[in-house]
Amino acid sequence: MSLLTSELATLFRRRRTWAMLAALAAIPVLIAVAVRLSSAVPPGRGPAFLDRITQNGLFVAVTAMLVAVPLFLPLTIGVVAGDTIAGEASLGTLRYLLVAPAGRVRLLLVKYTGALAFCLAAPLTVAVAGAAIGAALFPVGPVTLLSGDVVQPPEAGLRIVLIAAYLAVSLAGLSAIGLFLSTMTVVPVGAMAATVVVSVASQIADQLPQLEWLHPWLFTHYWFGFADVLRQPVVWDSFASNAVLQAGYVAVFGALAYARFVTKDILS
Repeated sequence: MSLLTSELATLFRRRRTWAMLAALAAIPVLIAVAVRLSSAVPPGRGPAFLDRITQNGLFVAVTAMLVAVPLFLPLTIGVVAGDTIAGEASLGTLRYLLVAPAGRVRLLLVKYTGALAFCLAAPLTVAVAGAAIGAALFPVGPVTLLSGDVVQPPEAGLRIVLIAAYLAVSLAGLSAIGLFLSTMTVVPVGAMAATVVVSVASQIADQLPQLEWLHPWLFTHYWFGFADVLRQPVVWDSFASNAVLQAGYVAVFGALAYARFVTKDILS
């Protein structure tokens, strides 16, 4: 437990971590300010829910998370996950961590848990910043869901948290891939870049009709399925399918990371 506490404390004390969270928080602020200073947004133009922001500020959070999914969230996750093992190796601290009674498996689990913690913190940051700036610049009231039902702001806030949780689950598979890539090199930037490239490649493949047979197996396939959270009652099918798919990627790439890390020569 002390190793995990130390890892989480180190991760969230880094200026780089706070800079990435600040950049994510800037996304809803930019969206809200742009909408506030502009004329009415025509329906169907721009990201989904953009035209609803002036009616209800809570939609800033939903729109911002939608905008952050394709690039900004994977980018920050790639930085954190790619740095897990490679960062320690590049600094020369990996061997000292393993000299302590931690063990390679335990260290691998702790590093991945830290990456998962950031997977939760990142979308939550976007959600909280979006709700805050939305409430500050626009009226907040009952929210009309995609199903046509109307819910009060407290329940709408809960739906926003559920969307953040959905995105956290969505990023678990990418974090496992980043962890594996991080065990393959001592250059953190290489692992970070490779993780982001894998994310982009998966999203591109998911858009190609020629690869339709592959789409359900891509870890990015259900990333935009959180719209089902905005229905009454909540449709959990996408949430469950996404969780199962991400669990599969965690199992596969976690096993690959284990196989690589337990045989890795940390003295080289």
